[in-house]
Amino acid sequence: MPKYVSASEAVKIVKSGDRVFVHTAAAAPTALIEALTNRAEELSNVEFIHLHTEGPAPYVDLKYKGTFFTNALFIGGNVRAAMPTEMADYIPVFLSDTPTLFRKNHLPVDVAMLTLSPPDRNGWCSLGVSVDCSLAAAQTAKYVIAEINPNMPRTHGDGFIHISRLSAAVWTERPIFELNYSEPSDAEKQIGLHVAELVEDGATLQMGIGSIPNAVLAALGNHKRLGIHTEMFSDGIIDLVEKGIITGEEKKRQTGIITATFLFGSRRLYDFVHDNPLIRMMEASYTNDTSIIRKNPKVAAINSAIEIDLTGQVCADSIGPKMYSGVGGQMDFIRGAALSDHGKPIIAMTATTAKGQSKIVPFLKQGAGVVTTRAHMHYVVTEYGVADLFGKNLPQRAKALIEIAHPDVRESLSKVAWDMWH
Repeated sequence: MPKYVSASEAVKIVKSGDRVFVHTAAAAPTALIEALTNRAEELSNVEFIHLHTEGPAPYVDLKYKGTFFTNALFIGGNVRAAMPTEMADYIPVFLSDTPTLFRKNHLPVDVAMLTLSPPDRNGWCSLGVSVDCSLAAAQTAKYVIAEINPNMPRTHGDGFIHISRLSAAVWTERPIFELNYSEPSDAEKQIGLHVAELVEDGATLQMGIGSIPNAVLAALGNHKRLGIHTEMFSDGIIDLVEKGIITGEEKKRQTGIITATFLFGSRRLYDFVHDNPLIRMMEASYTNDTSIIRKNPKVAAINSAIEIDLTGQVCADSIGPKMYSGVGGQMDFIRGAALSDHGKPIIAMTATTAKGQSKIVPFLKQGAGVVTTRAHMHYVVTEYGVADLFGKNLPQRAKALIEIAHPDVRESLSKVAWDMWH
């Protein structure tokens, strides 16, 4: 067993000029983050690197200019306002490629800061809810410091770190971050029903985070023999597992297993996955590998978008030039699903934003990034229906998309389409 030290003692290993990796999402080690930020006066040019994290990110405060800088591989709400400034920026990268950044020494890590489960009798700790690129960072970092937390579930799969790998360990019993979803809106429930009609019995599902994926799962109660191979999942799968709807029996890779790379949800979810051999947490280089995804049958990849233009180009990472989230795993799964036998790549979104602006637009905003190209697009779903773009030319695509746009904008979109192609 390790000798536990305080968080302030553990972070003394960080020195000026270091690159520090922070564990993902609900696994963000808040005590270590807080302690390292408190050392600001002693440090300079420390770079944080991470995917989306939950909880406070005090290191992006402008008062730490020259001390801390953040490079995000996916942008969470806690650092979004700092993008891009002298405090933070974004590295465009597929989630499948994030472990490569560390394993191939493109971005060598000096210190990895993690949250781990307590060690078992053989000294092995679990990365728990987030394996993603955190395993690669931990295995390649010069030093690893960790919060050992009994609230972190022990998950099966890739995500194990031996206690002997740790340079310092801090005992904490802080709650793991939880996400409790609100009830889906009527529009989101309708989208869930449309998507469920596309999902065949025996399909392998990938879904992202949010109300729409949960609405889809809620609409699958009459399906059979579904499987899960996804980058993440939340509480929505639990009821389907308990009802015998999700069995994974038709999956070709990890048959009968629910495969993911990170989790985010309520305590019910964390208790469900704890020491559960049905769940296998794998590195993102495996879960998001197109050549592996495509081997499963009828892959239904359900992702979302910020806006889609009339030719089918998808922006999912920015609002104009302002970075909002990241490329993530959308392209990994859109392509993997397209190559799967009877696979269905799906972009599902409400027709309008919360402010009532159409998400189906004549042109992407100036500066917006194309995450999924028009050549990769198949199905687009809104509350107004389903547009199948595959095999359609540009005017045909526009017509299909206009038919599922909000009724108030269909006429104006049709006029733009007429001017473009006549």
